[in-house]
Amino acid sequence: MGCCTGRCTLIFLCTLQLLAALERQVFDFLGYQWAPILANFLHIIIVILGLFGTIQYRPRYIVVYAIWTAVWVTWNIFIICFYLEVGGLSKDSELLTFNISRHQSWWSENGPGCVRKEASMSGITGLDSHSYISVIGCALEYRYIEVMHSSFQILIALVGFVYACYVVSVFTEEEDSFDFIGGFDPFPLYHVNEKPTNLLFKQTYL
Repeated sequence: MGCCTGRCTLIFLCTLQLLAALERQVFDFLGYQWAPILANFLHIIIVILGLFGTIQYRPRYIVVYAIWTAVWVTWNIFIICFYLEVGGLSKDSELLTFNISRHQSWWSENGPGCVRKEASMSGITGLDSHSYISVIGCALEYRYIEVMHSSFQILIALVGFVYACYVVSVFTEEEDSFDFIGGFDPFPLYHVNEKPTNLLFKQTYL
């Protein structure tokens, strides 16, 4: 398969997915979002598996990647619904942190234009003598940033699913055509060994 084929396109898409997942993983770690961290980690492993299968012509690995993209789309739809508070979900809940902490998205305090306002706690001294009050001046709410991240992930996953199905079909056709022309047929070996035997009988007869 040439360079400008579905295989090369799928390699590019897997690489792009890998970079986007690593970027998202960094910010989820900063925000202590444990559920997205686990999902991103699994996503990175499957994408690497799909990338390996595409480079090494392994259709089974690509099938696993294609199945995972459907799961990944579903997960990101849930994240969008979570931050947009669809169906009774609340972005202020501790669902994504497994109820371990009250941390929110890293973008809630560090989004574009956001300014944190802090005030000293009376009667408390030391390094932790400041208490977070509010965030003002944000050019874009953090939930919309998370929604854009998930939307981008969905877009790449859908395109990757289409190309994964295409590449698997091409690999399967190539394997079938190779079998059809006798690529695994041992008959040519017997056919090659047949001539020396005939020549040996002729020499013995003479």
